[in-house]
Amino acid sequence: MRIIIKLGTSTLTGGDGLLNKKYISDLVLSLVELQKDNHEFLIVSSGAIGAGRACLNINVKPKTLREKQAFAAVGQPLVMNAYSDAFAKYGKAIAQILLTRDDFDKRDKYLNVRNTLNTLIENNVVPIINENDSVAVEEINFGDNDTLSALVAAATSADKLVIFTDVDGIYDKYPFKASIIPEIEKITEEVEKLATGNSSSGKGTGGMKTKIIAAKIAAASGVDTIITNGLKLNLLKDIAAGYHVGTIIKAKQKSLEAKKSWIAFSKKLKGTIFVNATASEALISKGKSLLAVGITKISGNFKRGDSVSISDSETNKDFARGLTNYDSEVIEKIKGKKISEIEKIIDAHDDEVIHRDNLVIL
Repeated sequence: MRIIIKLGTSTLTGGDGLLNKKYISDLVLSLVELQKDNHEFLIVSSGAIGAGRACLNINVKPKTLREKQAFAAVGQPLVMNAYSDAFAKYGKAIAQILLTRDDFDKRDKYLNVRNTLNTLIENNVVPIINENDSVAVEEINFGDNDTLSALVAAATSADKLVIFTDVDGIYDKYPFKASIIPEIEKITEEVEKLATGNSSSGKGTGGMKTKIIAAKIAAASGVDTIITNGLKLNLLKDIAAGYHVGTIIKAKQKSLEAKKSWIAFSKKLKGTIFVNATASEALISKGKSLLAVGITKISGNFKRGDSVSISDSETNKDFARGLTNYDSEVIEKIKGKKISEIEKIIDAHDDEVIHRDNLVIL
């Protein structure tokens, strides 16, 4: 079984902000024992910014991008050394993988990332993955490692994504201390309302909201997500054995193929195309391509090959994503028009704005 483990700052650090090396050591011992049963692990690890702050004796959480990048540059080697020392006790090698959103947005880079991770796993190396905080600018960052972990799970065709947090799972009420929801078949609006947008510990960048978003990405890509308490490392054995732990968000029975998963979640959206009811029906129920005649309006400035969301004009709800065949300025000219009219406006003989092979219904 291939398992992605996402560890947040609150799980990896103590009250003083320093890396909890005993926790890392105990975690690694659990993983090494499970590797004997042919389980494979990739770790998506936060903690670089927090470790950097602690090393520099700075108690204030960074607010500016340059502060975050500077602290991450100091802390990332400390995080890797902690993992390296822990795995070295058992003769295990690790690899550092630092990624930005740009590595997933470009198809060739995405395939390189996937191939590298798969090759490392095949050679019994444990990848330690983090966002490249020291260089990522706003345009190419993830913002949280929950999203990164889901994209890694999709790219590597993982069986499970385990998101360790500081609570036991998703509660049926907010605030906490209600009852844990053991299983979620589908993430609905009601489920999303149970999630907050803030880290409960105040140390991390996300909260339950980012974990729900990550679970949606994983579920669509055929990966089960388990949200549970990272301090209870004994649960890893139960998870690997298939027992129920925390809250499990089930993968969709009909998952997206690899390319469509990439289109839906890995490429950064550059705009939105709004369509009428007839076009919505054709896309959702009939598996058709998006034609210019069904487009009512667009937003954003995008180029041919960019990823855009497709939204219902009446409800303004996004229901699909796809790779556009035309620049936004061209679509602005041909929207709502039939092919006979389009040929008089631009030098084109195709009214397919997004081909069905490059379109994903969410």
